[in-house]
Amino acid sequence: MPARATPARPAPALLHVRVQPRARRDEVIGWDEGTLRLRVTAAPHDGEANRAVSRLLADTFGISLSRIVLVRGAASRDKFFRIEPSGVEPR
Repeated sequence: MPARATPARPAPALLHVRVQPRARRDEVIGWDEGTLRLRVTAAPHDGEANRAVSRLLADTFGISLSRIVLVRGAASRDKFFRIEPSGVEPR
């Protein structure tokens, strides 16, 4: 019996984001040399700004919040988020 090929798992995308907390409104400013610039109204306290950024990214890309994972930069303005492909659960 021939071996059965298994589909390759799609690679997640890594997104570099620069955040301005305590802004007047939540908004995507745009791209600046490979970095997505965002503004959020939340303060950088107890992870509020990180959660606001995740929600804004999910709304912007039209994906579920569970597909967005903060990888690096929890206490920094520069953050890296992993965007999981659809149908793949984050680890």
